[in-house]
Amino acid sequence: MLFIQRARREGDPWSGDMAFPGGRLQPEDASARAAAERETLEETGMDLRRHGRFLTRLSDLITRHHSRWRPMVVTPYVFEWRGPKSVSTNHEVERAVWVPMDYLGADANQGRLSWRTPLGTLNMPCCRYQDACIWGLSYSMLQELLALAPDKNESSIHDR
Repeated sequence: MLFIQRARREGDPWSGDMAFPGGRLQPEDASARAAAERETLEETGMDLRRHGRFLTRLSDLITRHHSRWRPMVVTPYVFEWRGPKSVSTNHEVERAVWVPMDYLGADANQGRLSWRTPLGTLNMPCCRYQDACIWGLSYSMLQELLALAPDKNESSIHDR
């Protein structure tokens, strides 16, 4: 599973966090899936139209955009990558990390992340891999994806 570490930027509350490639729908995008494909290409150099095989669309997640109170809908798409493992990141990405699916699903690799908010500290569920911590929306998406493969075998995801 490919994760990116977002580039560190002042004013970005998720600066430096682990995430999936993605971004905003642009007027030229024919659909949310087209936006996901375009953003993945821009951020990682991975052409999903050419080397990806669409597997599934996960549930929409509602969040807010950075410091704004206006809600934002995140629509995750899952692809099987059939191209080279090399990744060419752009300025929005600090690094890319490939994490084995069986590692992500193992109970031993689940933990908690203390996240300070203006209202207090929350202990958020997370998965740690080497020096990376996957939490928040990315963790929620990951958990839904893992639930599609109850035996934690990624091949069963392909059947959906």
